[in-house]
Amino acid sequence: MKLVKIIILQIDPTDQSFIKEGTEEYFKRIRIQLPLEVITIPIKKSVRMKSQSEQKATEAAELSKRILNYDHILLLDVKGKEYDTQGFSTLLGAKMNQGIKNLCFVIGGPYGFDPSLTKEHPGISLSRLTFSHQLVRLVFMEQLYRAVNLLRGGSYHH
Repeated sequence: MKLVKIIILQIDPTDQSFIKEGTEEYFKRIRIQLPLEVITIPIKKSVRMKSQSEQKATEAAELSKRILNYDHILLLDVKGKEYDTQGFSTLLGAKMNQGIKNLCFVIGGPYGFDPSLTKEHPGISLSRLTFSHQLVRLVFMEQLYRAVNLLRGGSYHH
C-alpha cells in the first residue's frame, strides 16, 4: 500500500461537541497510520437564508475552488455507490495503489451536493439511511479508520 494523503473537505464547522470529540479521536488514530487533513469551508450565515438550491450552488462554488488541487475526489453522497466495510477498504487500497498523491473525500452541506458536482465527481454512500452532514463526519472517520486498519492487517475490524 502506497502512502497517500487523505483530505476531508467539509462544509461548515462541526458544532456538536460529541461529534467533535469523536472525529478528533479518529483523526488522531488515523494520523498515526497515514497523512490526514481536514479542511472546513465556512459558509456565510446569509447564505443559509436562501433556498436549498441556492445554498447548494454557493457550496459547490466554494468546494470547486479547492477540489481542483487534489488528484482524486470522492463525494460522500446519499446517491453514491454503497460499499460494505471490506469493499470500502478495498476501494481505498485500490486508490492508494494508483499512484495518486491526494485522495479527497468531500462532505457537503445540509442539503447535499449541487448537480454540478455530482456530474463531475463520483460519489460513495455510507448508507441508504439519511444522516445529518455533521454526523456523517463521525461515521465516515470511523469507517476510514476501520478501512485503513484492514489494509494494514489490523484487528480493529473484528
